[in-house]
Amino acid sequence: METGSDSDQLERVFLRLGHAETDEQLQNIISKFLPPVLLKLSSTQEGVRKKVMELLVHLNKRIKSRPKIQLPVETLLVQYQDPAAVSFVTNFTIIYVKMGYPRLPVEKQCELAPTLLTAMEGKPQPQQDSLMHLLIPTLFHMKYPVESSKSASPFNLAEKPKTVQLLLDFMLDVLLMPYGYVLNETQSRQNSSSAQGSSSNSGGGSGIPQPPPGMSFYAAKRVIGDNPWTPEQLEQCKLGIVKFIEAEQVPELEAVLHLVIASSDTRHSVATAADLELKSKQSLIDWNNPAIINKMYKVYLGDIPLKTKEGAVLKPELKRDPVSTRVKLKIVPHLLRSRQAAETFPANIQVVYDGLFGTNTNSKLRTLSLQFVHHICINCPEIKIKPLGPMLLNGLTKLINEYKEPEVQVRQVAVKFASTVFPSDHIPSRYLLLLASGDPREEVHGEAQRVLRCLPGRNRKESTFEQMPSFPEMVYYIQEKASHRMKTPVKYVTGTTVLPFNPAAFGEIVLYLRMCLAHSAGVVPTSQCLADMQDHAPAIGRYIRTLMSSPQGASSSSNKSGETNPVQIYISLLQQLLAGVGGLPVMYCLLEAVSVYPEKLATKFVDKTEWIKSLMSSSKEEMRELAALFYSVVVSTVSGNELKSMIEQLIKTTKDNHSPEIQHGSLLALGFTVGRYLAKKKMRMAEQQDLETNADFLPEQEELIQSATETIGSFLDSTSPLLAIAACTALGEIGRNGPLPIPSEGSGFTKLHLVESLLNRIPSSKETNKMKERTIQTLGYFPVGDGDFPHQKLLLQGLMDSVEAKQIELQFTIGEAITSAAIGTCSVAARDAWVVTEDEYTPPAGAKINDVVPWVLDVILNKHIISPNPHVRQAACIWLLSLVRKLSTHKEVKSHLKEIQSAFVSVLSENDELSQDVASKGLGLVYELGNEQDQQELVSTLVETLMTGKRAKREVSGETVVFQGGTLGKTPDGQGLSTYKELCSLASDLSQPDLVYKFMNLANHHAMWNSRKGAAFGFNVIATKAGEQLAPFLPQLVPRLYRYQFDPNLGIRQAMTSIWNALVTDKSMVDKYLKEILQDLVKNLTSNMWRVRESSCLALNDLLRGRPLDDIIDKLPEIWETLFRVQDDIKESVRKAAELALKTLSKVCVKMCDPAKGAAGQRTIAVLLPCLLDKGMMSSVTEVRALSINTLVKISKSAGAMLKPHAPKLIPALLESLSVLEPQVLNYLSLRATDQEKAAMDSARLSAAKSSPMMETINMCLQYLDVSVLGELVPRLCELIRSGVGLGTKGGCASVIVSLTTQCPQDLTPYSGKLMSALLSGLTDRNSVIQKSCAFAMGHLVRTSRDSSTEKLLQKLSGWYMEKEEPIYKTSCALTIHAIGRYSPDVLKNHAKEVLPLAFLGMHEIADEEKSEKEECNLWTEVWQENVPGSFGGIRLYLQELITITQKALQSQSWKMKAQGAIAMASIAKQTSSLVPPYLGMILTALLQGLAGRTWAGKEELLKAIACVVTACSAELEKSVPNQPSTNEILQAVLKECCKENLKYKIVAISCAAEVLKATKEDRFQEFSDIVIPLIKKNSLESVGVRTNKNEDENEKEKELQLESLLGAFESLGKAWPRNVETQRCYRQELCKLMCERLKLSTWKVQLGVLQSMNAFFQGLMLLEEEHADPEALAEILLETCKSITYSLENKTYSSVRTEALSVIELLLKKLEESKQWDSLTSECRVLLIESLATMETDSRPELQEKASLLKKALESLE
Repeated sequence: METGSDSDQLERVFLRLGHAETDEQLQNIISKFLPPVLLKLSSTQEGVRKKVMELLVHLNKRIKSRPKIQLPVETLLVQYQDPAAVSFVTNFTIIYVKMGYPRLPVEKQCELAPTLLTAMEGKPQPQQDSLMHLLIPTLFHMKYPVESSKSASPFNLAEKPKTVQLLLDFMLDVLLMPYGYVLNETQSRQNSSSAQGSSSNSGGGSGIPQPPPGMSFYAAKRVIGDNPWTPEQLEQCKLGIVKFIEAEQVPELEAVLHLVIASSDTRHSVATAADLELKSKQSLIDWNNPAIINKMYKVYLGDIPLKTKEGAVLKPELKRDPVSTRVKLKIVPHLLRSRQAAETFPANIQVVYDGLFGTNTNSKLRTLSLQFVHHICINCPEIKIKPLGPMLLNGLTKLINEYKEPEVQVRQVAVKFASTVFPSDHIPSRYLLLLASGDPREEVHGEAQRVLRCLPGRNRKESTFEQMPSFPEMVYYIQEKASHRMKTPVKYVTGTTVLPFNPAAFGEIVLYLRMCLAHSAGVVPTSQCLADMQDHAPAIGRYIRTLMSSPQGASSSSNKSGETNPVQIYISLLQQLLAGVGGLPVMYCLLEAVSVYPEKLATKFVDKTEWIKSLMSSSKEEMRELAALFYSVVVSTVSGNELKSMIEQLIKTTKDNHSPEIQHGSLLALGFTVGRYLAKKKMRMAEQQDLETNADFLPEQEELIQSATETIGSFLDSTSPLLAIAACTALGEIGRNGPLPIPSEGSGFTKLHLVESLLNRIPSSKETNKMKERTIQTLGYFPVGDGDFPHQKLLLQGLMDSVEAKQIELQFTIGEAITSAAIGTCSVAARDAWVVTEDEYTPPAGAKINDVVPWVLDVILNKHIISPNPHVRQAACIWLLSLVRKLSTHKEVKSHLKEIQSAFVSVLSENDELSQDVASKGLGLVYELGNEQDQQELVSTLVETLMTGKRAKREVSGETVVFQGGTLGKTPDGQGLSTYKELCSLASDLSQPDLVYKFMNLANHHAMWNSRKGAAFGFNVIATKAGEQLAPFLPQLVPRLYRYQFDPNLGIRQAMTSIWNALVTDKSMVDKYLKEILQDLVKNLTSNMWRVRESSCLALNDLLRGRPLDDIIDKLPEIWETLFRVQDDIKESVRKAAELALKTLSKVCVKMCDPAKGAAGQRTIAVLLPCLLDKGMMSSVTEVRALSINTLVKISKSAGAMLKPHAPKLIPALLESLSVLEPQVLNYLSLRATDQEKAAMDSARLSAAKSSPMMETINMCLQYLDVSVLGELVPRLCELIRSGVGLGTKGGCASVIVSLTTQCPQDLTPYSGKLMSALLSGLTDRNSVIQKSCAFAMGHLVRTSRDSSTEKLLQKLSGWYMEKEEPIYKTSCALTIHAIGRYSPDVLKNHAKEVLPLAFLGMHEIADEEKSEKEECNLWTEVWQENVPGSFGGIRLYLQELITITQKALQSQSWKMKAQGAIAMASIAKQTSSLVPPYLGMILTALLQGLAGRTWAGKEELLKAIACVVTACSAELEKSVPNQPSTNEILQAVLKECCKENLKYKIVAISCAAEVLKATKEDRFQEFSDIVIPLIKKNSLESVGVRTNKNEDENEKEKELQLESLLGAFESLGKAWPRNVETQRCYRQELCKLMCERLKLSTWKVQLGVLQSMNAFFQGLMLLEEEHADPEALAEILLETCKSITYSLENKTYSSVRTEALSVIELLLKKLEESKQWDSLTSECRVLLIESLATMETDSRPELQEKASLLKKALESLE
């Protein structure tokens, strides 16, 4: 095309544009020319292009000012996509697309939206951005198909991965965009970078504006686009994006991040929508998918400038900032779900650091970050977490170090982290915990302490306690930190002292160091109890000696301070803390460190005695005691004068009574010092040194010592209990270490006096328990230090005689004292506890033996054990235990084992637990001591005693206490023995009777053994050994013990539990022996002892909880069934236990049936269902039934599709249960109720059944059915419908069928016929509710059935309706067809020819008094009206069929049906104003045939129908048509019926004949009047008045009937009055007379009827017409009439009579006027009439007044 023509065309477009006046014209031009004009831009001619540009400039101006004008966007888009187009053209095209698209109506935008996406492919980035900017607002309005089928999806994105990526990126930016953000070009990034924390050093000096959080400058710019969105539009866009994701337009994986970000939106609508969507997808999203997690990290952190290649390439305007805190708070919880997130390094650490220390963090984010730390620790594999540990620890130490951090959780998690991630010997993490243990908040320091003091040996074997740092290293580490902290502000200042740590942390540090020391020394560290700690002192001493002897501790780290040995550093730390704060454990640690190596370490403190003395005057008693010990250790290192002056000093302060605290401390120190002095002396003597020459032991010193002892003695009777106890303690300490330096007897302070004084204190009620304890201890010590102690037996006898009630602790102390005193100098009490352990101690060689054990044993066995006083027996048992335990190697004990055993056995049956327990422990010890032969004898004696219950008789004397307080009410049959009997039988069952001793050792359930005194016996060690010996018997033991732990008897339960805890240390043991345990429990569930049954139930309940039961699936039915039996136990507690077990079993089974369990789940369902259905649901026990159903419901919910194979069994069983489980009382009530109540009640019952859990389960199953299962299910369903009993079952079956028709219609077709025939039986059910349900089901079922089946069904129903008499059949037809019409209308339409005529007939059913049939009529009517085009049209459409069916009805055997057919026919005739042949003939013939024969109820309807048809079709009847009855035949038949006797029928017949006569205008008056006039005459007044002897009621009815016949007769006469001169001449006179007579004599109703008849009579009277005039005859008739009508005119009561009479007069006058026959109205008549009318002028009704006055005037004018 030449250039010229190009420019010409453009000119023409220009012209047109100029001429366009309206928007519409402009729009037309644009839509036509814009695309081609744009194409001209590709022209090679400069001029043309210029011209185009001019034109476009002009266009732009006009378009911009007219926002309504539409552009041809669709065409432009096509043009834009043209691959051949020049870029110059496309660039301009997109400008107009951008301009035009937003102007389009929303529907059009939605339609074009997919095109925008297609258009993007392969276009430059800015244009793609523009197109997406157009698309996003449209998403809000898009409609997505409900079913997400790929084909129907509006955006077909599956094939365009690149486009999807672009779109998703853009959407992410839109979602990140804050509302109301303005891109401020001037504000550059640098100044705001500080706010951005990590990103400050990146977006450098380029001066790029600050983008919103999470976005880059470029992203913000493209979202804002050319015309920015308002906040409201932006909100819509975001909602649109969420909708787009919801509709699954993009892969779910890709869009997770979008939803997370949207859920943090500041606008509620967006956040909620996204949240909901996330929740619904929760289970589908794989949070461990690296793609998802990496995206989250990327958005969270922004583009962190890592030192990587890509970091360098990124342009500053593309660099994304981290998201806002609000978004972070949404992202972290999702990271917490993901194992992958925990492993992704370095992003995980960056997120943690950002959350903990970032500039914009807040408390919530910190808490989440710590949870994330925890999450990393738990989930990150070893290899990956190794490098992270130190980084995280640094961060956390930083947090803990200054408790500035307001969030407690933060520190809590830090503690958790340090304790979980690092091994227990990792020093820096332990240091962090130590700092945390000084935290002010309990939740932090409590946790830290728990971890640090991790008490080993609690439910772990002793050997496996955790590793700890080595003592030297830990000490050095702490010292280094401490010296560093002293130089920083974190040091702790109190008063004048400055400490490196706060007191709480420092205290913990010291204790922890002590634990490390113990650990390094090879003993189990503990920091709980000082006495326990002291047991380890000798071992620690050995370790300290080695440390001190090594050149410079074990560590290489050179220390700044002078002290380099770790022990010295440890001691100086202790000193520092003790001086600053004090504290008992610290004091102890210092004392211990010095006492274990006094030669080397105590000497350093000689010059610090004043400081020690200040500690001795502390306000705490225990503190003073420890300080006094410390002092004595220090003093013991000096000698000579120095020693002397120190002791004198002490004596002096002791006597100075200014301060009781100082006195107390000094007194103790004095005792301890003297004690140490004597011990030293004893050692020297043992080493046979010459004491005389030794400067330490000079006579003057001995005197000093004696005076010191006397000083101490003087305080025994002090009034201050504190000092008295101190004196007692001090004397004990002296006596333990050597002979008391006082005389044996005589006057003054002697040994005898001392012993008596002390013995008197034991029973005294004045003394405190502490005093008594110390007294007993002290007494026990005297024979230990002094081989020649003169009062040894006196002392022992005194101890044994001092038994008091209820002083158990004291008896243990007495036991110890007796043991020590009995063995004398050989006792371990003589050792130095700091340096030597009990086991290592051997008595010095030269010591004098003073052993009285044989005497003590004899006294105990023969006097105290058999004492009548139970307290004495108990005490003796405890002493005996002490002797056996402490002196196990003593020959005296070994030779009396049998006596000792029988002593213990006699105590076993005591009534109090402790005695039993002590005895059982004793028995165990005795057994261990014997050799093999002894052991056999011991076992047999014990077993016999236990199992036969024989025991030693006791003499009952005066002071025998028969019942101890608080034991009344316990069984006297040695119920106490039950525990031991059980243990014995347990041992015999294993055929190892000697194991009973082991069990006794393990069954420690008395609290006593946990006390310090009890623990001293070391039974835990014995128990451990016993446990090892029992290990081989575990398989037999575990099941029994497991059950025993739940025994209802508390004693047995506690004993067995402690045996269990001792034996079963490995938690997996139960799983290992699961089958054996289960077998034992199931067997014992039905034991004949209730205790065993109950414990089995409880044990089962415990066993089943939280265990995988895959291996015992086959056992489940047995467990269920057995428990069902126990649930009906005779004992309530057993029933309760069974219920508990069943509930747990139910929960476990439901979990097992989860589809996730796979094959195991399938198996579980297969074994459970039969058991629950047959045994559970059919049980007679209510609770069992309820639980079974509940379980079934839950299983069906969790099992889902796995139920499918079981549906054929499950569904029928549940359906049956619907009736079985209904309360029986309902059936009873239902039988007794009236029909109406019954219907209401039954429908309530049915709806209850349908909402029951069983039905819920059935519905769950139905979802999964398919053709594979139906074949089995349908026959069972059919069987149930036919033979099921109970309303619920049948109703349920119907509702299942309905569900099947909707669930699997195609699969159901082959079975529909079977189901139909089954439902047919339900249709005739006597119960209306079931009938309705079946009809409802049938209505649905025809949808899925074959046409042939439906036809058969309809024929069947039609047959029922036409032939069966019983109303139930008719009801079922109505209900079924109505249901089909409503639920399967298309089926009904296909079979309309069969159904609708039946419906039409049904509509005309004659209703009885009860209203049920009325309802059926309504149903039929509804079917008819819904399916025909208007009633008239319907009849025309189906006339043939209607007539056929009505004929059939008329020929029916049933009268009712005949009548119904007649009514239907009448209805047809009425509706179709004229019937045409041949139908008219068919109808009439049928009706006339029906008329023949006798009268029957309802036959009247035939007559009425004939009247109707004849009236409607009189014109057609005049023609003569073959097969169509003539008028004559009809009249003959009708008149024949008028002669029938039945009055009621006769009335109808007469009326019908009159109608026919009137319609056909035939003259049959002669025959007619012969029938009617006698009827009137018969009903003359007399007969009405005669009282017959019938009862009142019948009489009334008869009267009414007579009246009706009278009225009917007159009306008929009026209608049948023929226009025939001859006939009229014959009858006019007679008729008139007849009427007039009746007028005068009758009631108002009759008068009214007569007057109406008169009206008709005169209307047809031919005398009143000119051509037939006969004045005389007329005059006669008129006179007769006037005479009688005045009665009616003057009838005052009934205005209706007056009205009718007036209209007769009016008619007459009008007729007379017309025929000019006034002369026939004689003056007599006129006068009569005028008078009556005059009366009426005063009538109460104005219209009558007016009419009367007019007529009167007319008459008067004649005058």
